[in-house]
Amino acid sequence: MDQRIANVQLWERGPKIVAVGGGTGLSTMLRGLKNYTRNLTAIVTVADDGGGSGMLRRDMGMLPPGDIRHCMEALANVEPVMERLLTYRFTEGTLAGQSFGNLILAALNGVTGSFEEAVAQMGQVLAVTGQILPVTSADVQLEALFENGSRVVGESQISHFKKQQDCRIQRVSLLPAVPKPLPAALEAIEQADLILLGPGSLYTSIIPNLLVDGIPQAIAQSRALKLYICNIMTQDGETEGYTAADHVQALMAHGVEGMLDVCLANSAPVPEELLERYRQEGAAPLVIDGERIAAMDLSLEEMPLISEEGGYARHDPIRLAEAVMEVYRRRAVRIFRGKKRYIIEE
Repeated sequence: MDQRIANVQLWERGPKIVAVGGGTGLSTMLRGLKNYTRNLTAIVTVADDGGGSGMLRRDMGMLPPGDIRHCMEALANVEPVMERLLTYRFTEGTLAGQSFGNLILAALNGVTGSFEEAVAQMGQVLAVTGQILPVTSADVQLEALFENGSRVVGESQISHFKKQQDCRIQRVSLLPAVPKPLPAALEAIEQADLILLGPGSLYTSIIPNLLVDGIPQAIAQSRALKLYICNIMTQDGETEGYTAADHVQALMAHGVEGMLDVCLANSAPVPEELLERYRQEGAAPLVIDGERIAAMDLSLEEMPLISEEGGYARHDPIRLAEAVMEVYRRRAVRIFRGKKRYIIEE
């Protein structure tokens, strides 16, 4: 058999992977994963209210397209000129700062009358690998409650407000509370072989998905292997001073027991020239406190995941995808034994 044909067949029969999150962290991971399977589903938060997405949300009454568009860019299979168009931002006039990809979604939203259908049709136009789903079709706002009792509404306001209050976020919630999920999102989770949470902003990209009715329960009840992809750095305005276990603790506080099996963390050092810049922003490499993670009944995998390109400490899409697939393959044989849902075959 021709090796190319065999590879295509393996790709078409690849594991059903559901990635839950938002922002650049999710899209970075998707860029790598699309090389391993066509059976990808991205479930994406729609709580953004800043930037170009916020403008369209206010002006047109549509759901924010930004995080969806990032995933579209990552999974699209189009000519280079179309890739450039998707990422192009206008620099002048009333459209200054707006992304062309956002405008395509806005136009399709108007044509179809449904944001969900707009996303589906744009996926067809761009020949995306897999599918991209907004976690809910409800018009939601994100509210943060801080440890000092103060509150702020609006995803784009949280970081600045946190710096003013100088205390940790205690909890985030959606307004209106507990919106209904897309049925397709619940179906994808139920059928998944592997479910991934993160990487990305803890309180504004990942947790908002867990506040949608039935999503955390569906993840916990799924027979899939469940991984949390730890961030490489803490995030200024959200998680200063947090360890990996603090991230997991926050996830569980907003979700339900049984949502996670494994934490995947970066083991490679952050280059010194990047560290100083992050120190000035109040961010630092994430401390991986393995003993606390083990006490939560979770496994820990540490592998080199950091990108060696660019001026930021970010995940490398190829390294991250390889690591995810390695963990999945090693734990693909599943044996139910007491409280441990997944163990490595002995």
